[in-house]
Amino acid sequence: MGVDYYNVLKVSRTATDEDLKRSYRRLAMRWHPDKNPGSKKEAEARFKQISEAYDVLSDPHKRQIYDQLGPDGLEAGIGPTPPSDTTGGGGAFPNGFHFNSRDAEDIYAEFFGNGGGDGGRGNRSFPGESFFRGASNGNAADPLKAPTVENKLPCSLEELYSGSKRKMRISRNIYHASSKATTVEEILTINIKPGWKKGTKITFPEKGNEQPNVIPADLVFIIDEKPHAVYKRDGNDLVANQRILLVDALTGTTINLTTLDGRNLTVPITDIVGPGYEMVVPGEGMPIAKEPGKKGNLRIKFDVKFPSRLTAEQKSVLRRLLGG
Repeated sequence: MGVDYYNVLKVSRTATDEDLKRSYRRLAMRWHPDKNPGSKKEAEARFKQISEAYDVLSDPHKRQIYDQLGPDGLEAGIGPTPPSDTTGGGGAFPNGFHFNSRDAEDIYAEFFGNGGGDGGRGNRSFPGESFFRGASNGNAADPLKAPTVENKLPCSLEELYSGSKRKMRISRNIYHASSKATTVEEILTINIKPGWKKGTKITFPEKGNEQPNVIPADLVFIIDEKPHAVYKRDGNDLVANQRILLVDALTGTTINLTTLDGRNLTVPITDIVGPGYEMVVPGEGMPIAKEPGKKGNLRIKFDVKFPSRLTAEQKSVLRRLLGG
C-alpha cells in the first residue's frame, strides 16, 4: 500500500477531523524546516509527508480512495466519483489526484498564519511567509514546547572512571487519536563515558509527557558524583588523604591503595613528610574524556599522627637525635 498516512499523522484509521487537525498541528510545528536548521533536508521531507497525509485524510473523497486503493489509486485518479463532479463515466476522477495537490506551506499557513485558527480549508490565499517572519521574532505563533525536565543521575567514582551502562525506566503520558492519555513505560539507556564529570547532561529529546498542541519536553539527566570512601575528585585529578605515624613521616613507609578499577597500587614514601607535603603519582587520576588514553594525577595528602605522650627517656633520645 506504500506510505501509511495514518501512521505518518500518528492517528487511528477512525480518526475524526478534530483528531487530524490536532495531530497535524503538533507534527507540523515540530517538523517545519524553519524550525530545524540543523537537519533541514530531513525536516523538509517529513514536513512535506505530514502535509500530504493531512491533505489526503482531511478530504472525504481522497480519504475514501486512499482507504480502498492506497496511494496508487490517488495517483491514477481512480475511485468513486464525488457528488459535485458526477460524470457518469465509470467512477474515475478525470484529472486525477496528486499527493501535493495542496502546497505544504499553504496548509501550514491556514493553521498558524491567522493566529492559530480553526484549521479551515478556505484560507488558501494567506501569505505563509508573513507567519515565518513573525515566528522568527518570537511572537505567539512560535511552536509551544513544554519546559525541560531535569533529573540528577548519581554515579559512583568507579562508574565515572571505567564507564558504565545505566538503564532508566520512565513513565510518561501518550495521547492517541481519541484524545485520551495513556501511561506507557519505556527503558532509556545511558552510556556513561569514562571521565564524565559532575554536571554532564544527557538529553532524550521529547521524552516528556505529551499534551495536546504542545511539543513534549526534553528529558535531561545530569551526572552527579557519589561520595567515595577513599578518593575525592578534583577536576581530572584524584585526591587521597592518608594518615601516617610520626615515625613513618620521618623515616619513610609504603602506602597501599586500591584503584577505582580494582588494581593494587603500592606507593613508597621516601621523603620526609612535613606540614603541607603532597605526593603526586602521575597518570593515576581520572580518565580525561576529551583526550582518550590520558589520565589526571593522583595526589596524596598526609595527616601525621603525633604520639599522645612521651617518657622522659624518649624525650631525651629524641632531643639528642633531632636537636641538631
